[in-house]
Amino acid sequence: MNSPRIHILHENDDWLPPLHAALDAAGLPYTDWSLAGGSIDLTAQPPEGVFWSRLSASSHTRGHGAAKDYARALYRWLEASGRRVVNGSRVVELEVSKAAQYAALAAAGFDVPRTTVVVGRGDLKSRAREFPTPFITKHNQGGKGLGVRRFNSHADFDAYADGPDFEEPADGITLLQEFVESAAPFISRAEFVGGEFVYAVRVDTSGGSFELCPAEACAIPEQGFAPAACEVPAQNDGGALALAGTFTAGGAAAAGATSAPPLFVKRDDITAGHPLIVRLGSFLAAQGVEVAGVEFFETDDGRLIPYDINTNTNYSPDVESATGNAGATAVATFLGRELAARYSTVPA
Repeated sequence: MNSPRIHILHENDDWLPPLHAALDAAGLPYTDWSLAGGSIDLTAQPPEGVFWSRLSASSHTRGHGAAKDYARALYRWLEASGRRVVNGSRVVELEVSKAAQYAALAAAGFDVPRTTVVVGRGDLKSRAREFPTPFITKHNQGGKGLGVRRFNSHADFDAYADGPDFEEPADGITLLQEFVESAAPFISRAEFVGGEFVYAVRVDTSGGSFELCPAEACAIPEQGFAPAACEVPAQNDGGALALAGTFTAGGAAAAGATSAPPLFVKRDDITAGHPLIVRLGSFLAAQGVEVAGVEFFETDDGRLIPYDINTNTNYSPDVESATGNAGATAVATFLGRELAARYSTVPA
C-alpha cells in the first residue's frame, strides 16, 4: 500500500467495477478510498500516488451527506502536500453546484438556460413570477433528476412551494429555470478524459425517467421506474409535472417488456472537431476539469445548450461494448500516464 498507485476517491462501490477492469487490464496499481466517512491527520504525509476524484453530487441520496465536505478537506490536504489530484478541490465546487456550473458556462459565452437561485422557500413564489409558464425547478446539488418539475401555472407552483410535497434540496437551494424544449426527445452527452474528447452519446429521453447516469448500476428495472429520487412524478391536481422533453432522460421499458432499444447510443456525427466540442474542451481545461461528461441539448431554433457537467462521469455498457471500452480505457491510460510521469517504478 506504500508504493505509488492510483487512489480512487469515491463513495459508491457500484460504479467502480468497469473502471477497476480497465485499470486491471492496463496493469496499473490502484486502491479505493471511501469518501463516505473517515479521518485525516493533517500533520501526516499522504500516501504516494495519483488521486482521482469520483465525488458525486448525488452522494447524499446514498446516505453520504458529508462526502462533499470530506472531499473538500481531503483534497486540500492532498494538494497542499504536493500530491496530484485529478478533478481536485476546485472541481468539487462545480460538481456539487449547478449554479456554479451555469455561472461559469455563461461567463465563457455559452448559451445556458435562464436560471434564478433561491435559498429557502421565502422568495420562491415571487421569483417564479419572473418566468413565463411553463418553467421548471431543480435542485442546485443535483443528480438523479432531484427536484426537477415542470409547472404550467404560477398558481400550481404556489401550491407546491407551500405544500407538504415540496422537495427540500440538500443545500437549501432551489433553481428556477426557463423551460427550453429540445428539437427531438433526446439529449447528448460528450465525454472528455485528460483534456481529450472521447465520444458523444445520444440519450433517449422519450421514456420519462430523470435518471441520466449511464452506468449499468444505474439501470432502471424493466418492471418500472427506478427508486423514488429517479421516479417521474405523475401529473396531479397541483399541476406539477415531470419535465417532459428536454430534461427527461433514459426511460424504463414498459411494464412486462422483455427488451428495448439501448438508451445510450454513440453519436458518430459529433467529433472532436465539432465547434461545441472544441469550445467545451477549452472550457473544461480552463476550469481544471480533466474527466467529465457534459450534457447538452439542441433546440428547434438551433440553440446548443450545455446544462450539466458531470465530473464523476460513468460510461454506458452498451456504448463501451461498441467502442472497445473507449471511455474506461481512456481513463486508465490517462491515469497511468500521470502516475508514470511522477514515479519511475510503475508501468508507463
